[in-house]
Amino acid sequence: MNTKFDELLDFPCPFPFKVLGVADDALVEQVVAVLQQHAPGDYTPTTKPSSKGNYLSVTVTVTAQNKEHLETMYSALGQIELVRVVL
Repeated sequence: MNTKFDELLDFPCPFPFKVLGVADDALVEQVVAVLQQHAPGDYTPTTKPSSKGNYLSVTVTVTAQNKEHLETMYSALGQIELVRVVL
């Protein structure tokens, strides 16, 4: 990835990931499991269903150590089958 995270953020820093995916009970668990692999911690995700209930937004704040750490987490979250967008 060619991002400018290192220019825009002072590491380490809290970073909120917003993951949009298919409304499935497993989505939240899968998102937290991936983040635990890369940044172990005690996470309390917040969720919000779409207006029609087809999609679910999951927001989790993690402590990012550096640019590469953030990019790795973005890539890993994007590989979850239920995920459509990672912001």
